Amino acid sequence: MDKPLLDVGSTSILARIIAALDIADIAISANGDPARFAGFGLPVLPDAFVGQGPLAGVLAGLEWGASIGVFDVLTVPGDTPFAPMGLITALAPAPACAMSLGRVHHLVALWPVDARVALRALLAGLGPRSVAAFGERMGMRRVDFPVGAWDPFLNVNAPEDLAAARDLARSEAGARDLVKSEAGARDLVRSEAGARDLARSGDGTRDLLRNDKGAG
Repeated sequence: MDKPLLDVGSTSILARIIAALDIADIAISANGDPARFAGFGLPVLPDAFVGQGPLAGVLAGLEWGASIGVFDVLTVPGDTPFAPMGLITALAPAPACAMSLGRVHHLVALWPVDARVALRALLAGLGPRSVAAFGERMGMRRVDFPVGAWDPFLNVNAPEDLAAARDLARSEAGARDLVKSEAGARDLVRSEAGARDLARSGDGTRDLLRNDKGAG
């Protein structure tokens, strides 16, 4: 199975990434039968240069970006289940890529669409297809991201990575449930306090009625 379609938590890695991308236009870079991604309702972009590595996927994204009239394209690997929200804002202006814990994530990057010309020439010629080297050539900045309980750019590359990601997702869900539980408890306390206030108000009304009767 494709790594992006593996379940982490209650949904697939790809669905988690899409949910984190607070942008209107999203496409999936993938070769092979696009029908396996039909449930997402998004364009599926095959590589124009098959077998040329991840830069071919970047080029497909840049060409698509140019076709819809955007100036920058954000790329996120499909095996990154904890990608944070707000990546475009954090990485702008392009070109820039993410880093965490001293490690550079060359494919979590904001690319200028104009880079497609140089990238197409690179893939059409001879030489290495290094994402890092091409990024350096583009003047790629590095943006350091804070790390909380886990690395937001954790990759699922092996069975043990998948097991770790699922454990983290359970912890993440547990933390959300705890927050909801604490919020519910606070609402209950406020509700009980309101009920006590209402009871006191009712007592005051009865006292007022008694005073009115006494005055009569």
